[in-house]
Amino acid sequence: MRILVVGAGATGGYFGARLAQAGRDVTFLVRAGRAQLLERRGLRITGLGEETALRPRLIRAGDIDAPYDVVLLAVKATGLEQAVDDMAAAVGPHSLVVPVLNGVRHVDVLAARFGDQAVLGGVSKVATTLDAQGDIVRLTPLQDLRYGARRNTAPARLDEVHRVLSGAGFTTGLSDDIDAEMWAKWVFIAALGTVTCLMRGSVGEVAAVPGGTAFARQVVDECASVAAAAGYPVPAPALKQTLATLTEAGSPLTSSLYRDVTGNRSAETEHIYGDLVLRAHRLGLTVPLLDLVTMHLRLHQNRIEGARLT
Repeated sequence: MRILVVGAGATGGYFGARLAQAGRDVTFLVRAGRAQLLERRGLRITGLGEETALRPRLIRAGDIDAPYDVVLLAVKATGLEQAVDDMAAAVGPHSLVVPVLNGVRHVDVLAARFGDQAVLGGVSKVATTLDAQGDIVRLTPLQDLRYGARRNTAPARLDEVHRVLSGAGFTTGLSDDIDAEMWAKWVFIAALGTVTCLMRGSVGEVAAVPGGTAFARQVVDECASVAAAAGYPVPAPALKQTLATLTEAGSPLTSSLYRDVTGNRSAETEHIYGDLVLRAHRLGLTVPLLDLVTMHLRLHQNRIEGARLT
């Protein structure tokens, strides 16, 4: 099966590289700047003792001349609309799109463009980042990709997709309820981002101050309440693990949102928080901490966008 990876950044680049190393037919859809860097340096993965360099097959949006079997979409939410336009020619009547963005808003965008049966749900768990040279740096051994049919859909070729994505050096899973897994990850990402962005510190730093762990518990409760009201309650073991992770003494853990804010970069504000608080309000929930972090991050986003215009 032909695989198109949309986004050769920290997530898409990592999983796409592993698939290419395993001999899969992989092409990366990249924009001009990233293409030039990859053509010059190659796709590199470092960290945890690894030094990998690949020369992957690259393609630009205007050069796509036939559909792909699998389209692995791994871009930041801020680039979703552009990515959908760029990849449109790659999605044919038998293609399946596997998106691994945070939140769930992207599923509605993709289904509206390509149809419900073409769009799977997906969850990636990998701790990677791009360094100053544009190389992918592994931060922890975590590397997991899960996907499956969304509720009320029955996509064809699902087993084939599972086979081609499996056995490539990272763990995979064909989920029976990928919607619920997407919501569970959304709760975790939103809670971690709220704790670290509002307090401007790592999990351990927040836990070390009076009231820090109680604050984290309130954040987790708020996020989980939205998921439960929407019909996707986070299973008790997963919720317990989320709370333990966000209150761990001495933990250096921060969120990608926090790193974007402190690095003066664009953040996935609307995709992770704007959509979550909108759903909360429609469900009649009061979520003051989520409202606060959303306002905080919107202010940050306005500054970033204002700086681009000057």
